[in-house]
Amino acid sequence: MSRLTLSTSIIALTLFSGAAQAGDFALSSPDLAEGGKLRDAQVANTFGCAGGNVSPALSWSNAPEGTKSFVVSLYDPDAPTGSGFWHWVLFDIPASVTSLPAGITPEAGAPGGAIQSRADAGYAGFLGACPPEGRTHRYVFTVTALDTDTLGLDSAASGAMIGFMTQAHALAASSLTVSYGR
Repeated sequence: MSRLTLSTSIIALTLFSGAAQAGDFALSSPDLAEGGKLRDAQVANTFGCAGGNVSPALSWSNAPEGTKSFVVSLYDPDAPTGSGFWHWVLFDIPASVTSLPAGITPEAGAPGGAIQSRADAGYAGFLGACPPEGRTHRYVFTVTALDTDTLGLDSAASGAMIGFMTQAHALAASSLTVSYGR
């Protein structure tokens, strides 16, 4: 068997194994509908937007065996930055947690030990949607199950660094994608 064939087989097995696990792992929300429009409550109240700036309630089920913690994130792949925009990253969520209430702030609501990073907003906490006028953006809420209790990072960590560490420890992920335009 050639190296290329062996490498391709290993990659295919890895992808199909992850897809099977991820297929059972599910993210849901009473505040979000896959493919739907983001509610005003989850729109920013800064940068010219006048929403509620409230994180949505989220819940997840069927985490894969071996899950030790979770990461929840909100990412805008359409932001005009060249690299998208991390609106919210909450990590080191204990494996015993399977839901988050709406309205998590840096002061309240995050489960014990969980850390909210400054992400791309420059401060720890949720920053709702606020695309440029005349544009519609996609907003991807994701929960990722990890094989580690902690990422070893603090609230000053960037979304990209948390994303890198998350991918290094990911067992499965589930997302909801919504849009918002103004």
